[in-house]
Amino acid sequence: MRSILILSLLGCFFAAYEAKIFSKCELARKLKAEGMDGFHGYSLANWVCMAEHESNFNTRAFNGKNDNGSSDYGIFQINSKWWCKNNSSPSANACNTMCSRFLDDNISDDIACAKRVVKDPNGMSAWVAWVRHCRNKDLSRYLASCNL
Repeated sequence: MRSILILSLLGCFFAAYEAKIFSKCELARKLKAEGMDGFHGYSLANWVCMAEHESNFNTRAFNGKNDNGSSDYGIFQINSKWWCKNNSSPSANACNTMCSRFLDDNISDDIACAKRVVKDPNGMSAWVAWVRHCRNKDLSRYLASCNL
């Protein structure tokens, strides 16, 4: 039992060690390069604000505590009930992707799925953190020092 605990702790250490945590401007540049500025009517600042409040820009952010049994993955906290498959709960898997792919440092697949999410009728309201912290707010501070 003790060896399982030690291995679990080591696994957490290495997962945290390998996590990429973007700066606001670094993420803004990546999102802009991937066509997110103005995508489906949402400014780059909206995407950066949402990512900050969902994951604190951490590519390995994971929340396995949703009331409906689903989990959220990656920098955009993509939900397993609707958008990706995690093999532990039913999923619509609308992004046709394994959730674990959203926990690596390559966020191109995260961005592709976020584009799919925002095309739904709820738009960015699919992200509770965006609704609470970004919607109808002055977001100019998110890109102010980025020189994009």
